Amino acid sequence: MANARDIQLDALRAVAVTLVLYAHFLAPGGSSFLGHLGVRLFFVLSGFLITRLLLEARDAAQFEAGPALRSFYARRVIRIFPPYFAVLALVWFTDLEQSRSSLAWHALYLSNFWYALRNDWNPWLLCHFWSLSIEEQFYLAWPLIVLLAPRRRIEAITVGVICFSLAYRFYWPIAADPALARDLLPPASMDALGCGALLAVRRARGADVPQWMRLGWPVFVAVFLLVVWSDPGPANTAWEWPRWLLVQVLPLVPLTAVVAACSNGLGGALGRLAELPPLLGLGRISYGVYLCHPILLAYAVKAQPWIPLNVSEQGPGRFVVAGTATLIAASLSWAFFEKPLNGLKRYFPYVARRRAPGEADWTSQAAGALDLQRTEARR
Repeated sequence: MANARDIQLDALRAVAVTLVLYAHFLAPGGSSFLGHLGVRLFFVLSGFLITRLLLEARDAAQFEAGPALRSFYARRVIRIFPPYFAVLALVWFTDLEQSRSSLAWHALYLSNFWYALRNDWNPWLLCHFWSLSIEEQFYLAWPLIVLLAPRRRIEAITVGVICFSLAYRFYWPIAADPALARDLLPPASMDALGCGALLAVRRARGADVPQWMRLGWPVFVAVFLLVVWSDPGPANTAWEWPRWLLVQVLPLVPLTAVVAACSNGLGGALGRLAELPPLLGLGRISYGVYLCHPILLAYAVKAQPWIPLNVSEQGPGRFVVAGTATLIAASLSWAFFEKPLNGLKRYFPYVARRRAPGEADWTSQAAGALDLQRTEARR
Protein backbone atom coordinates (compact mmCIF):
# COMPACT_ATOMS: atom_id res chain seq x y z
CA MET A 1 0.00 0.00 0.00
CA ALA A 2 2.32 2.70 -1.32
CA ASN A 3 -0.02 5.38 -2.65
CA ALA A 4 -1.64 8.33 -0.90
CA ARG A 5 -5.11 6.86 -0.59
CA ASP A 6 -3.92 3.76 1.25
CA ILE A 7 -1.57 5.75 3.48
CA GLN A 8 -4.57 7.76 4.65
CA LEU A 9 -6.38 4.54 5.55
CA ASP A 10 -3.57 3.94 8.06
CA ALA A 11 -4.55 7.27 9.59
CA LEU A 12 -8.12 5.97 9.97
CA ARG A 13 -6.78 2.90 11.77
CA ALA A 14 -4.95 5.24 14.14
CA VAL A 15 -8.16 7.18 14.81
CA ALA A 16 -10.12 3.96 15.41
CA VAL A 17 -7.65 2.49 17.90
CA THR A 18 -7.32 5.87 19.69
CA LEU A 19 -11.09 5.89 20.24
CA VAL A 20 -10.87 2.40 21.73
CA LEU A 21 -8.00 3.40 24.03
CA TYR A 22 -9.95 6.44 25.19
CA ALA A 23 -12.97 4.29 26.01
CA HIS A 24 -10.98 1.69 27.98
CA PHE A 25 -8.44 3.95 29.72
CA LEU A 26 -9.89 7.43 30.11
CA ALA A 27 -13.68 7.55 29.65
CA PRO A 28 -15.81 7.64 32.81
CA GLY A 29 -17.18 4.21 33.64
CA GLY A 30 -14.75 2.38 31.40
CA SER A 31 -16.90 2.63 28.29
CA SER A 32 -17.95 5.19 25.73
CA PHE A 33 -19.82 5.34 22.45
CA LEU A 34 -16.50 6.51 20.97
CA GLY A 35 -14.99 3.07 21.58
CA HIS A 36 -17.96 1.53 19.80
CA LEU A 37 -17.38 3.88 16.86
CA GLY A 38 -13.74 2.85 16.74
CA VAL A 39 -14.66 -0.81 16.40
CA ARG A 40 -17.29 -0.06 13.76
CA LEU A 41 -14.71 1.94 11.80
CA PHE A 42 -12.37 -1.07 11.91
CA PHE A 43 -15.18 -3.21 10.49
CA VAL A 44 -15.90 -0.84 7.60
CA LEU A 45 -12.17 -0.68 6.79
CA SER A 46 -11.84 -4.47 6.89
CA GLY A 47 -14.85 -5.02 4.66
CA PHE A 48 -13.53 -2.51 2.13
CA LEU A 49 -9.90 -3.65 2.00
CA ILE A 50 -10.57 -7.39 1.96
CA THR A 51 -13.22 -7.11 -0.74
CA ARG A 52 -11.03 -4.82 -2.85
CA LEU A 53 -8.12 -7.27 -2.68
CA LEU A 54 -10.33 -10.21 -3.63
CA LEU A 55 -11.97 -8.37 -6.52
CA GLU A 56 -8.61 -7.24 -7.89
CA ALA A 57 -7.44 -10.85 -7.79
CA ARG A 58 -10.63 -12.04 -9.48
CA ASP A 59 -10.36 -9.48 -12.26
CA ALA A 60 -6.78 -10.48 -13.12
CA ALA A 61 -6.32 -12.34 -16.38
CA GLN A 62 -4.63 -15.33 -14.71
CA PHE A 63 -7.17 -15.66 -11.87
CA GLU A 64 -7.94 -19.11 -10.46
CA ALA A 65 -10.29 -19.44 -7.49
CA GLY A 66 -8.43 -22.25 -5.75
CA PRO A 67 -4.97 -20.64 -5.60
CA ALA A 68 -6.50 -17.26 -4.73
CA LEU A 69 -8.40 -18.75 -1.78
CA ARG A 70 -5.34 -20.60 -0.53
CA SER A 71 -3.24 -17.44 -0.76
CA PHE A 72 -5.88 -15.39 1.01
CA TYR A 73 -6.10 -17.74 3.98
CA ALA A 74 -2.31 -18.17 4.13
CA ARG A 75 -1.78 -14.41 4.17
CA ARG A 76 -4.41 -13.95 6.88
CA VAL A 77 -2.76 -16.63 9.01
CA ILE A 78 0.65 -14.95 8.61
CA ARG A 79 -0.71 -11.53 9.53
CA ILE A 80 -3.17 -12.39 12.30
CA PHE A 81 -2.23 -15.62 14.06
CA PRO A 82 1.32 -15.08 15.42
CA PRO A 83 0.67 -11.99 17.61
CA TYR A 84 -2.80 -13.24 18.53
CA PHE A 85 -1.63 -16.59 19.86
CA ALA A 86 1.42 -14.99 21.46
CA VAL A 87 -0.93 -12.85 23.55
CA LEU A 88 -3.06 -15.89 24.40
CA ALA A 89 0.06 -17.78 25.48
CA LEU A 90 1.03 -14.90 27.77
CA VAL A 91 -2.45 -14.84 29.31
CA TRP A 92 -2.40 -18.62 29.80
CA PHE A 93 1.03 -18.49 31.45
CA THR A 94 0.06 -15.76 33.94
CA ASP A 95 -3.62 -16.81 34.30
CA LEU A 96 -4.77 -13.24 34.84
CA GLU A 97 -8.37 -13.03 36.09
CA GLN A 98 -8.55 -16.86 36.06
CA SER A 99 -8.95 -16.65 32.31
CA ARG A 100 -7.63 -20.13 31.42
CA SER A 101 -11.11 -21.67 31.42
CA SER A 102 -12.12 -19.55 28.42
CA LEU A 103 -8.90 -19.73 26.39
CA ALA A 104 -10.10 -22.59 24.16
CA TRP A 105 -12.99 -20.40 22.97
CA HIS A 106 -10.64 -17.51 22.23
CA ALA A 107 -8.14 -19.79 20.48
CA LEU A 108 -10.95 -20.96 18.15
CA TYR A 109 -12.05 -17.37 17.49
CA LEU A 110 -15.34 -17.89 19.30
CA SER A 111 -14.89 -15.13 21.87
CA ASN A 112 -18.11 -13.43 20.81
CA PHE A 113 -20.07 -16.62 21.44
CA TRP A 114 -18.37 -17.13 24.84
CA TYR A 115 -19.52 -13.74 26.12
CA ALA A 116 -22.92 -13.92 24.42
CA LEU A 117 -23.77 -17.33 25.93
CA ARG A 118 -22.85 -16.12 29.42
CA ASN A 119 -24.20 -12.59 28.99
CA ASP A 120 -21.25 -11.38 31.02
CA TRP A 121 -17.90 -9.66 30.27
CA ASN A 122 -15.81 -12.16 32.22
CA PRO A 123 -12.83 -12.35 31.88
CA TRP A 124 -12.64 -8.66 31.10
CA LEU A 125 -9.06 -8.56 29.82
CA LEU A 126 -10.06 -10.67 26.78
CA CYS A 127 -13.46 -9.15 26.10
CA HIS A 128 -12.10 -7.08 23.19
CA PHE A 129 -11.40 -10.35 21.36
CA TRP A 130 -15.10 -10.50 20.42
CA SER A 131 -14.47 -8.11 17.51
CA LEU A 132 -11.42 -10.09 16.35
CA SER A 133 -13.59 -13.21 16.34
CA ILE A 134 -16.20 -11.43 14.24
CA GLU A 135 -13.56 -10.45 11.70
CA GLU A 136 -12.14 -13.97 11.55
CA GLN A 137 -15.61 -15.42 11.01
CA PHE A 138 -16.08 -12.87 8.23
CA TYR A 139 -12.74 -13.88 6.67
CA LEU A 140 -13.82 -17.52 6.59
CA ALA A 141 -17.05 -16.93 4.67
CA TRP A 142 -16.68 -13.76 2.62
CA PRO A 143 -13.83 -14.83 0.28
CA LEU A 144 -15.90 -17.84 -0.80
CA ILE A 145 -18.67 -15.47 -1.88
CA VAL A 146 -16.44 -12.90 -3.62
CA LEU A 147 -14.30 -15.45 -5.47
CA LEU A 148 -16.90 -18.11 -6.28
CA ALA A 149 -20.25 -16.34 -6.72
CA PRO A 150 -21.23 -15.05 -10.17
CA ARG A 151 -19.42 -11.74 -10.65
CA ARG A 152 -22.56 -9.83 -11.59
CA ARG A 153 -24.33 -11.02 -8.41
CA ILE A 154 -21.76 -9.90 -5.84
CA GLU A 155 -23.18 -6.40 -5.39
CA ALA A 156 -26.70 -7.75 -4.86
CA ILE A 157 -25.35 -10.30 -2.36
CA THR A 158 -23.56 -7.52 -0.47
CA VAL A 159 -26.73 -5.45 -0.27
CA GLY A 160 -28.55 -8.55 0.94
CA VAL A 161 -26.00 -9.06 3.73
CA ILE A 162 -26.50 -5.47 4.90
CA CYS A 163 -30.28 -5.82 4.82
CA PHE A 164 -30.10 -9.10 6.74
CA SER A 165 -28.02 -7.43 9.45
CA LEU A 166 -30.49 -4.55 9.72
CA ALA A 167 -33.38 -7.01 9.91
CA TYR A 168 -31.55 -8.80 12.73
CA ARG A 169 -31.44 -5.54 14.65
CA PHE A 170 -35.20 -5.10 14.27
CA TYR A 171 -35.75 -8.68 15.40
CA TRP A 172 -34.47 -8.05 18.91
CA PRO A 173 -36.99 -5.39 19.99
CA ILE A 174 -39.81 -7.69 18.86
CA ALA A 175 -38.69 -11.11 20.08
CA ALA A 176 -35.92 -10.79 22.66
CA ASP A 177 -34.73 -8.97 25.75
CA PRO A 178 -31.59 -6.82 25.79
CA ALA A 179 -28.51 -9.03 26.12
CA LEU A 180 -24.90 -9.12 24.97
CA ALA A 181 -25.92 -11.52 22.22
CA ARG A 182 -27.68 -8.77 20.29
CA ASP A 183 -24.33 -6.99 19.80
CA LEU A 184 -21.90 -9.92 19.75
CA LEU A 185 -23.40 -12.44 17.34
CA PRO A 186 -22.06 -12.16 13.76
CA PRO A 187 -25.18 -10.62 12.13
CA ALA A 188 -24.86 -7.59 14.41
CA SER A 189 -21.63 -6.54 12.68
CA MET A 190 -22.34 -7.60 9.11
CA ASP A 191 -23.86 -4.21 8.32
CA ALA A 192 -20.57 -2.38 8.94
CA LEU A 193 -18.48 -5.05 7.21
CA GLY A 194 -21.02 -5.11 4.38
CA CYS A 195 -20.93 -1.32 3.93
CA GLY A 196 -17.17 -1.45 3.46
CA ALA A 197 -17.54 -4.37 1.06
CA LEU A 198 -20.23 -2.54 -0.91
CA LEU A 199 -17.93 0.45 -1.33
CA ALA A 200 -15.25 -1.84 -2.80
CA VAL A 201 -17.76 -3.51 -5.13
CA ARG A 202 -18.99 -0.15 -6.41
CA ARG A 203 -15.42 1.02 -6.94
CA ALA A 204 -14.69 -2.11 -8.97
CA ARG A 205 -17.37 -1.11 -11.49
CA GLY A 206 -16.26 2.52 -11.62
CA ALA A 207 -18.77 4.01 -9.19
CA ASP A 208 -18.31 5.56 -5.76
CA VAL A 209 -20.49 6.31 -2.76
CA PRO A 210 -23.91 7.69 -3.80
CA GLN A 211 -24.24 11.46 -3.91
CA TRP A 212 -26.79 11.49 -1.08
CA MET A 213 -24.22 9.77 1.16
CA ARG A 214 -21.35 12.01 0.09
CA LEU A 215 -23.35 15.19 0.75
CA GLY A 216 -25.64 14.05 3.54
CA TRP A 217 -23.30 12.33 6.00
CA PRO A 218 -23.03 15.43 8.28
CA VAL A 219 -26.79 15.18 8.88
CA PHE A 220 -26.36 11.58 10.05
CA VAL A 221 -23.55 12.71 12.37
CA ALA A 222 -25.71 15.45 13.88
CA VAL A 223 -28.67 13.13 14.46
CA PHE A 224 -26.37 10.47 15.92
CA LEU A 225 -24.90 12.91 18.43
CA LEU A 226 -28.37 14.10 19.44
CA VAL A 227 -29.44 10.49 20.05
CA VAL A 228 -26.28 9.61 22.00
CA TRP A 229 -26.57 12.66 24.23
CA SER A 230 -30.29 12.20 24.79
CA ASP A 231 -31.51 10.89 28.11
CA PRO A 232 -31.82 7.10 27.77
CA GLY A 233 -34.46 7.09 30.49
CA PRO A 234 -35.22 4.15 32.77
CA ALA A 235 -34.88 0.60 31.49
CA ASN A 236 -37.72 -0.84 29.41
CA THR A 237 -38.99 2.56 28.31
CA ALA A 238 -40.38 3.08 24.82
CA TRP A 239 -37.23 5.04 23.87
CA GLU A 240 -34.75 2.28 24.83
CA TRP A 241 -34.99 0.14 21.69
CA PRO A 242 -35.27 2.95 19.09
CA ARG A 243 -32.27 4.64 20.72
CA TRP A 244 -30.22 1.45 20.49
CA LEU A 245 -31.19 0.97 16.84
CA LEU A 246 -30.27 4.53 15.90
CA VAL A 247 -26.94 4.43 17.72
CA GLN A 248 -26.04 1.27 15.80
CA VAL A 249 -27.26 2.25 12.34
CA LEU A 250 -26.73 6.01 11.99
CA PRO A 251 -22.87 5.89 12.04
CA LEU A 252 -22.75 3.58 9.02
CA VAL A 253 -23.21 6.40 6.50
CA PRO A 254 -20.54 8.77 7.94
CA LEU A 255 -18.04 5.95 8.47
CA THR A 256 -18.47 4.68 4.92
CA ALA A 257 -18.16 8.22 3.53
CA VAL A 258 -14.95 8.82 5.51
CA VAL A 259 -13.39 5.55 4.31
CA ALA A 260 -14.37 6.43 0.73
CA ALA A 261 -12.81 9.91 1.01
CA CYS A 262 -9.54 8.65 2.51
CA SER A 263 -9.27 5.80 0.02
CA ASN A 264 -9.53 8.38 -2.77
CA GLY A 265 -6.97 10.57 -1.03
CA LEU A 266 -7.88 13.71 0.89
CA GLY A 267 -6.27 16.93 -0.27
CA GLY A 268 -5.41 20.19 1.43
CA ALA A 269 -4.96 20.55 5.19
CA LEU A 270 -6.96 17.41 5.98
CA GLY A 271 -4.81 15.38 3.61
CA ARG A 272 -1.61 16.66 5.21
CA LEU A 273 -3.03 15.91 8.64
CA ALA A 274 -3.96 12.38 7.58
CA GLU A 275 -0.39 11.77 6.42
CA LEU A 276 1.45 12.92 9.54
CA PRO A 277 4.14 10.34 10.38
CA PRO A 278 3.04 9.78 14.03
CA LEU A 279 -0.51 9.09 12.88
CA LEU A 280 0.63 6.71 10.16
CA GLY A 281 2.97 4.96 12.60
CA LEU A 282 0.12 4.39 15.05
CA GLY A 283 -2.02 3.06 12.22
CA ARG A 284 0.65 0.53 11.25
CA ILE A 285 0.88 -0.87 14.78
CA SER A 286 -2.87 -0.58 15.50
CA TYR A 287 -3.41 -4.36 15.45
CA GLY A 288 -0.83 -4.86 18.20
CA VAL A 289 -2.23 -1.92 20.18
CA TYR A 290 -5.73 -3.35 20.03
CA LEU A 291 -4.55 -6.86 20.91
CA CYS A 292 -2.59 -6.12 24.04
CA HIS A 293 -4.02 -2.95 25.59
CA PRO A 294 -6.39 -4.59 28.15
CA ILE A 295 -3.79 -7.21 29.07
CA LEU A 296 -1.18 -4.55 29.80
CA LEU A 297 -3.79 -2.60 31.75
CA ALA A 298 -4.38 -5.68 33.92
CA TYR A 299 -0.63 -5.92 34.59
CA ALA A 300 -0.49 -2.21 35.42
CA VAL A 301 -3.34 -2.55 37.93
CA LYS A 302 -1.54 -5.44 39.64
CA ALA A 303 1.59 -3.30 39.82
CA GLN A 304 -0.27 -0.28 41.28
CA PRO A 305 1.75 -0.31 44.57
CA TRP A 306 4.92 0.48 42.57
CA ILE A 307 3.35 3.04 40.20
CA PRO A 308 3.07 6.67 41.43
CA LEU A 309 0.07 7.45 39.18
CA ASN A 310 -3.41 6.06 39.73
CA VAL A 311 -3.93 3.25 37.21
CA SER A 312 -6.61 1.41 39.18
CA GLU A 313 -9.33 3.79 37.98
CA GLN A 314 -10.26 5.46 34.74
CA GLY A 315 -8.39 8.70 34.28
CA PRO A 316 -5.22 10.44 33.06
CA GLY A 317 -2.91 8.21 35.11
CA ARG A 318 -4.29 5.05 33.55
CA PHE A 319 -4.26 6.57 30.09
CA VAL A 320 -0.61 7.69 30.39
CA VAL A 321 0.82 4.55 32.02
CA ALA A 322 -1.19 1.83 30.28
CA GLY A 323 -1.23 3.74 26.99
CA THR A 324 2.53 4.21 26.98
CA ALA A 325 3.12 0.54 27.85
CA THR A 326 0.75 -0.47 25.06
CA LEU A 327 2.48 1.69 22.45
CA ILE A 328 5.92 0.38 23.44
CA ALA A 329 4.80 -3.26 23.35
CA ALA A 330 2.99 -2.83 20.02
CA SER A 331 5.96 -1.04 18.46
CA LEU A 332 8.37 -3.80 19.51
CA SER A 333 5.95 -6.45 18.29
CA TRP A 334 5.69 -4.75 14.91
CA ALA A 335 9.42 -4.18 14.45
CA PHE A 336 10.73 -7.55 15.59
CA PHE A 337 7.79 -9.92 15.12
CA GLU A 338 4.95 -8.84 12.84
CA LYS A 339 6.85 -6.97 10.14
CA PRO A 340 9.42 -9.73 9.50
CA LEU A 341 6.65 -12.33 9.34
CA ASN A 342 4.68 -10.18 6.90
CA GLY A 343 7.54 -10.62 4.44
CA LEU A 344 6.42 -14.23 4.05
CA LYS A 345 3.31 -13.03 2.22
CA ARG A 346 5.33 -12.70 -0.97
CA TYR A 347 5.31 -16.47 -1.24
CA PHE A 348 1.50 -16.45 -1.46
CA PRO A 349 0.46 -14.16 -4.36
CA TYR A 350 -3.22 -13.97 -5.15
CA VAL A 351 -2.52 -14.42 -8.84
CA ALA A 352 0.60 -16.18 -10.08
CA ARG A 353 1.85 -15.44 -13.60
CA ARG A 354 1.64 -18.56 -15.73
CA ARG A 355 3.79 -19.14 -18.79
CA ALA A 356 1.88 -20.38 -21.82
CA PRO A 357 3.02 -23.70 -23.35
CA GLY A 358 5.92 -23.09 -25.70
CA GLU A 359 6.46 -19.57 -24.38
CA ALA A 360 10.15 -18.93 -23.86
CA ASP A 361 11.50 -17.07 -20.91
CA TRP A 362 11.48 -13.33 -21.69
CA THR A 363 15.11 -12.93 -20.66
CA SER A 364 16.14 -15.60 -23.17
CA GLN A 365 14.08 -13.88 -25.87
CA ALA A 366 15.68 -10.53 -25.08
CA ALA A 367 19.17 -12.02 -25.14
CA GLY A 368 18.48 -13.72 -28.50
CA ALA A 369 17.16 -10.50 -29.99
CA LEU A 370 20.20 -8.60 -28.77
CA ASP A 371 22.59 -11.16 -30.32
CA LEU A 372 20.69 -10.95 -33.61
CA GLN A 373 20.98 -7.16 -33.64
CA ARG A 374 24.71 -7.35 -33.03
CA THR A 375 25.15 -9.90 -35.83
CA GLU A 376 23.21 -7.70 -38.27
CA ALA A 377 25.31 -4.71 -37.25
CA ARG A 378 28.56 -6.57 -37.90
CA ARG A 379 27.29 -7.63 -41.33
